[in-house]
Amino acid sequence: MEYQFIRDPLFGIRCKMTDEHVLVGRWLSDEIGPERVAEVVKWIELVEREPQTLVDMGSEIRLTLTRQEALLESHALFMDDESLLDAYRDDQLEFDEEGLVAACGFEDFKALIHDFSEFISKR
Repeated sequence: MEYQFIRDPLFGIRCKMTDEHVLVGRWLSDEIGPERVAEVVKWIELVEREPQTLVDMGSEIRLTLTRQEALLESHALFMDDESLLDAYRDDQLEFDEEGLVAACGFEDFKALIHDFSEFISKR
């Protein structure tokens, strides 16, 4: 899993990731940011101590964390309101799930959060 952290003068600290993990970068940049990274570190420690499934329902992205993997899913995947999708059918548009789901191994996720935490501490 490749990633890069940048300090954007307009949007603050951002995490850029490869295409297959772009949702992870969006989650880290928009849902977590520097404000909640300590909370995620605690989640990791908790999952390491006791095998369990931890779920965080963010405003746009859901994290499911287990000792095996971190799974991130956009809330758009769980829309039950078909009338919203019907509006796009007339325009011959399709719902594309690419970029709405991403997963990585627990150890890779742990390394990402550790590196992000170190990056934000170097102001």
